Amino acid sequence: MRLNQNTLLLGKKVVLVPYTSEHVPRYHEWMKSEELQHLTASEPLSLEQEYAMQRSWREDADKCTFIVLDAEKWQAQPGATEESCMVGDVNLFLTDLQDPTLGEIEVMIAEPSCRGKGLGTEAVLMMLSYGVTRLDLTKFEAKIGQGNEPSIRMFQKLHFEQVAVSSIFQEVTLRLTMSECEHQWLLEQTSHVEEKPYRDGSAEPC
Repeated sequence: MRLNQNTLLLGKKVVLVPYTSEHVPRYHEWMKSEELQHLTASEPLSLEQEYAMQRSWREDADKCTFIVLDAEKWQAQPGATEESCMVGDVNLFLTDLQDPTLGEIEVMIAEPSCRGKGLGTEAVLMMLSYGVTRLDLTKFEAKIGQGNEPSIRMFQKLHFEQVAVSSIFQEVTLRLTMSECEHQWLLEQTSHVEEKPYRDGSAEPC
């Protein structure tokens, strides 16, 4: 999605940046993991295919993607490459043509050492806020494998409620509707987040 290609979101634990070509090699290494392929229901891609996928995610209007950086590492090492600070990604899919106010959200903390520390939670909260304020979304769904208990618990803590179970796909669907009360709660949870221009609008490296 080109809408977020010049947007950086700065939180306490994570920094969200647009998915650019410089992130692809690290992302490609992650996705060689059979565990991550299983958790994300993904097929392994070649490096060339991964670059093509990154380009499509930047261009397609129905996909909004941010790479998740470790904020502490990113801020503690001036000049550190984003690739060296990458811990995962967070995505919104706007694929329901009947309801443009619904977004499917997913998060992946790929670095095992960074799991269980609240990075995924903050990344999801920041993405929810971005979806509400920039994409006019009012409803969110998360589809999670039945065996992925940590992810299910995380979304439930973020007020998502289970609405469906698919025995065929072995996944549960959780939903959050942005009532006035939920919107106020989200604003409180993300009041510390700063939105900044990404690289001052410079072109993406080739």
